[in-house]
Amino acid sequence: MISLSHQEIYQQANQLPPLEKLRLAELLLADLDAPNPEVDAVWHEEAQKRWQAYQSGELKTVSYSAVMQKYK
Repeated sequence: MISLSHQEIYQQANQLPPLEKLRLAELLLADLDAPNPEVDAVWHEEAQKRWQAYQSGELKTVSYSAVMQKYK
């Protein structure tokens, strides 16, 4: 197998018609968005910790209206 640098791959991809570029971009993005069980497990644990902190009153919350006022 011939190994191409990312620059060489870009140069070849850049010669594609616009629709083919779009299809290639969609494939690459879909590959990056593939589930990762390790990352999902870490986020699950973090979400559980935050939910427990919220339920126990340990987590300070801010109302929607207060947030909107800050950025007006």
